[in-house]
Amino acid sequence: MSCLEIKGGRKLHGEVEIHGAKNSVLPLLAATFLCDGQSVLYNCPELSDVKASLEILKGLGSSYIREGDTVIITSGESKICEIPDVLMREMRSSIVFMGAVAAKCGSVTLSLPGGCELGPRPIDLHIDALKRLGASFEANKGKITCSFPDGIKASDIHLKFPSVGATENAIFTAVMGRGTTVIYNAAREPEIADVCAFLNKAGASILGGGTDTVVINGVKSLHGVEHKVMPDRIIAATCMFALGACGGKISLRNIIFEHLQPMVNILKDSGCDVQNLDDSIVLSSNFRLSNFDTVTTQPYPGFPTDAGPLLVAMSSVTKGTGVFIENIFDSRFRYIDELKRLGADIKTVGKVAIVTGIPKLRGAKVHSCDLRGGAALTVAALSAEGTSVVTNVEYIDRGYQRIEDIFGALNADIKRRWS
Repeated sequence: MSCLEIKGGRKLHGEVEIHGAKNSVLPLLAATFLCDGQSVLYNCPELSDVKASLEILKGLGSSYIREGDTVIITSGESKICEIPDVLMREMRSSIVFMGAVAAKCGSVTLSLPGGCELGPRPIDLHIDALKRLGASFEANKGKITCSFPDGIKASDIHLKFPSVGATENAIFTAVMGRGTTVIYNAAREPEIADVCAFLNKAGASILGGGTDTVVINGVKSLHGVEHKVMPDRIIAATCMFALGACGGKISLRNIIFEHLQPMVNILKDSGCDVQNLDDSIVLSSNFRLSNFDTVTTQPYPGFPTDAGPLLVAMSSVTKGTGVFIENIFDSRFRYIDELKRLGADIKTVGKVAIVTGIPKLRGAKVHSCDLRGGAALTVAALSAEGTSVVTNVEYIDRGYQRIEDIFGALNADIKRRWS
């Protein structure tokens, strides 16, 4: 087990390059299973979730080699159509393999992430979409089998909610089907566009990736290609809100400014100076920022739910009171009790958090309970007086390639310790 020891209260200065996006590389890895031959992914971060995805591919009969931030995956005909429970449980987003494996093999058996049974949960969006494409499902003792007894049939799919995972699973399935499938109310996140760009290079025919209407013309096969993973907008947001909490001046390279617009708008309104320089962004602040008014999480292009905890961490030390509303996930606020250990003044009512900024947080020992919550505690600890210890860093490692190196490059006093 490891923890982060952080001596806070230092202004941030320096430059860091943003690594590949977790929320893009995971579905990209699933997409490589659909391709015959060798696929190469550049800018592929070393995350525990990436390692778990690669192990799933290996278990399915693919092979891989990592050379720095480049991963080479070789896939071909596979007779394995079951993903072991131990690998499915390592990451919640493993469900994205369902559509890819079922499309290529005709069926797949897997356990649901977290061991949940079929019922009124987000997984129903995936199941409803695949049923429209001809899938049948059987559930038994925490496992689910998805099969296409009569093949994949083109259809119109109307998603009740623009779920990223359900959109990806529908695309992975429809791309290998017969005829034309149209997904309405599809997720518009840029990570969807990145995956569609990869598939089109591989021989797919997909129009509208990254918009609310995606048109997929089925093809018989896909081939391996080379592709650079898009930069991670949530890593960039983490650094941006840390700058807002700590002050100083930082430069972030390898960013797509458009993807950061919701976060940029809040920082500008709070008093932070933001400069857009082609594929980099420079942020500076030499005084305590003002709190936001009201922010609500929404699907892209709205404010992302993954950046919510980071914004709350920053607003804990800004002037005034802000209201934050979490509309996507019911259990996002578990990190708030830990922020309170650092002295944060936050009240929650249902999906609403009311944050009253204080001049300084104080160092304490806090526990990560999830990926983004752990990153938020790290941001808060960077601004706090004294020494803080953030435990359960394994959660943070799911989405950040050595977060201590990221902030170490920005003048933070942060070290990883092992117990």
